[in-house]
Amino acid sequence: MLHLGQTTVELIFGFIALLIATKILGKTQISQLTPFDFISAIVLGELVGNSVYDSHVKIWSILYALILWTILIYTVEKLTQKYRGIRRTFEGNPSILIKQGKIDRQQLKHNHLDIDQLQQMLRQQKDIFSIREVDYLILEPNGQISVLRKPKYESPTLEDLSLKQKPVYLPITLISDGKVVLDNLRESGHDEEWLLNQLKKRDITRFEDALYAEWVEDEGFFCLKMNGQ
Repeated sequence: MLHLGQTTVELIFGFIALLIATKILGKTQISQLTPFDFISAIVLGELVGNSVYDSHVKIWSILYALILWTILIYTVEKLTQKYRGIRRTFEGNPSILIKQGKIDRQQLKHNHLDIDQLQQMLRQQKDIFSIREVDYLILEPNGQISVLRKPKYESPTLEDLSLKQKPVYLPITLISDGKVVLDNLRESGHDEEWLLNQLKKRDITRFEDALYAEWVEDEGFFCLKMNGQ
C-alpha cells in the first residue's frame, strides 16, 4: 500500500510539473514539431517516468531536472526567435527539392529521400499523383512539404469552368532513380525498346541517365534527366 501511495503522489506531482512545463514552453501541433522539439518532449516524459518506476530516483531530483530542462528549452526557444543563425542550428532549414519543375538530386540525398518517398509524400500530403504537376516543392524542417503547382494544374481547372470532362488516369512510374520499373512498364502497354526511344527523343541514351520517367494515358511520356536538366 505504501508503494501504491508513493506512486500516486509521484504521478500527480509529475502530471502537474509537466503541465506547468508545457504551459511555459507553449503549444505546438504534432505536425509542426521539429526534430529538436520531438526529442525535448521525449526527454520530459522520460524524466517523469523515471521518478515513477525507479524507486532509487528521488522525486526532488526529478523536479530539479524538470526545472533545469524547462529553463534550457525555454532559453533555446527565445534565442531561436531572436537570432536567425541559432534558429537554423536547432530547427533546420527548408530544402528546395523541386525547382522550376526539376528535381534537385543532391537535396534528395542530403535529406535521405528517394523518388518513391517523394512521390508518396506528394500523394499523401498534397493529393498530387504526378511529379509533372509540381513547379516548386519545399521540404520544411518539420518534415511536411509545401508545393507550388505549375499554372497549368492550378485551380480553376477545366472542370471548374464547366468544360467537357475527361477520364482520369493515374500516372505510371517507368523509371525511378535510373532504374526501369519493369512491372509498371508492362502495365503501361510498352516495352524497353519503346522506352529507350522515348528517352532518345529527349537526348537521353541510357536508362541510367534518367532520374525519373512516367506515363499518363492522356498526357503521354514525361521524364527528368539525372543531372536535373
